Amino acid sequence: MNGKWKAGLRGVFLLALAAAPQRTLAQENAPPGGLMPATTRALGTITAISGQTITVKTDSGAELIVVVQDSTKFQQLKPGQTSLKDATPLTLADLKTGDRVLVRGASGSDGKSVQATSVIAMKQTDIADKQAHERAEWAQHSAGGLVKAVDTATGTITISTNVAGAQKDVAVHTTKQTLLRRYALDSIKFDDAKPAPIAEIKPGDQLRARGERTADGAELAADEIVSGTFRSIAGILVSGDNASGTITVTDLATKQPVTLRVTKDSQLRKLQPFVAQAIAARLKGAPAGGAPGSNGASGTPSATKPGAGAPAGGAPGGASSGNGAGMGPGQGGGRGDFQQMLSRMPVATISDFVKGDALMIVATEGSASTPSTIITLLGGVEPILQASSKATPDMILSPWSLGGGGGGDATP
Repeated sequence: MNGKWKAGLRGVFLLALAAAPQRTLAQENAPPGGLMPATTRALGTITAISGQTITVKTDSGAELIVVVQDSTKFQQLKPGQTSLKDATPLTLADLKTGDRVLVRGASGSDGKSVQATSVIAMKQTDIADKQAHERAEWAQHSAGGLVKAVDTATGTITISTNVAGAQKDVAVHTTKQTLLRRYALDSIKFDDAKPAPIAEIKPGDQLRARGERTADGAELAADEIVSGTFRSIAGILVSGDNASGTITVTDLATKQPVTLRVTKDSQLRKLQPFVAQAIAARLKGAPAGGAPGSNGASGTPSATKPGAGAPAGGAPGGASSGNGAGMGPGQGGGRGDFQQMLSRMPVATISDFVKGDALMIVATEGSASTPSTIITLLGGVEPILQASSKATPDMILSPWSLGGGGGGDATP
């Protein structure tokens, strides 16, 4: 389960607890005239069930042994429910490995076990159904691109999208109900995205929004937004080191060498020449029959869409691309986008690139002490760089496939 869902479910469980009676567990378990036992509350995923014992891997990574008693109360919440008033009764036999649980009870002396007084569960199947629905929503009702302007007074953000090589502005409207998250400067994981006000969004940021879009695609009423500041590099490969997980490129804009980290979550792809040429033709404004990303496109590789660690998810989700939370792009009117095409291509490794290769990279901003981490790296891009000055990495590559925030644009 990706970090987005862990964070979301933690909030659901905690809200449910807030709606519970205020008598403390210590009071519930206090022996007459005796000392009150230590109490605990743990949130995690069931890894094993044996008799009256449940093994839970908590969100902190620890293993907790939950001992069920005859008096243990079992309840089930559905994703989205936030009050125990909505909970339904459950039994130990109904629980399965993979289910999410919030356990309350008396802590054992070793700190590794708990005598459960209550178990609030969320079924893995219900979570999977909810995730699939959200991925579909991101696929069909989203837009992403570079931020051009932010009007905090009206709550409107103008972004420049890139659909099949054509740039288009979209006005993203927010309300008090819009959920806004922002990526950490040194992370490509949605787990690390934090709630942030609209004032933190700046021109040049990458942004993806999910919501109701007008028929012409020019406006979107946002239910959810994820944004971040990312580094865009077009450069020439100097060297790659599999052992250290780094590559060094000469940035074509600054003419300076830049060393970047490659992690298991980094998305590396290498375009075949005919695919790169088809993209270049679109950037030049020429018709490119069967161009990548279009319906029935002969130029689109048919490889199975790979996962890149998450979420996208699972991607922040449509078709999943990324860590189980990134949103896959939608399609419409015979138009597609670059991210959809890229997500279908086979995964590459550092060793697939040689000195002198032209690369387009989107990476984390990094800091003085932390090198930038590659989010998406694309090789075989010489024809694209030659085709148009608009062919910048941040307009073609999307970081969302690894962040759980969405893949390409859903076109009207």
